Amino acid sequence: MSLPNDRKYLPTHEWIKAEGDAYIVGITDHAQEQLGDIVFVGEVEVGKKLAAKEVAAVVESVKAASDIYAPVAGEIIEFNEALDAEPNLINDDAYGHWIFKMKVDNPDDLDGLLDGAAYLTERE
Repeated sequence: MSLPNDRKYLPTHEWIKAEGDAYIVGITDHAQEQLGDIVFVGEVEVGKKLAAKEVAAVVESVKAASDIYAPVAGEIIEFNEALDAEPNLINDDAYGHWIFKMKVDNPDDLDGLLDGAAYLTERE
């Protein structure tokens, strides 16, 4: 299995990717597979400042609810509104649909996150 190499990963199954001067955050394909059919994505507070690994969102499925963590410190600047109506978009393409966008306090903090190969190793 290979993962997109244009982003960084967390052991808690989030990914983060640069998009212009902001960063988009989502969950990995492994996470959505474990959750099953996603029925809700939300509890994202635009404007909220978060520390690294602080809860930023919630994803609920028919099986469970799961907290989504901020990969690094920063401020949430946008929620992906498309997920309000269609949370299952993440099931269809976990790497093509982000949950929230953030302005990162220090982009160098991403250097401490996992690349795709390290994430796969960590998962095993």
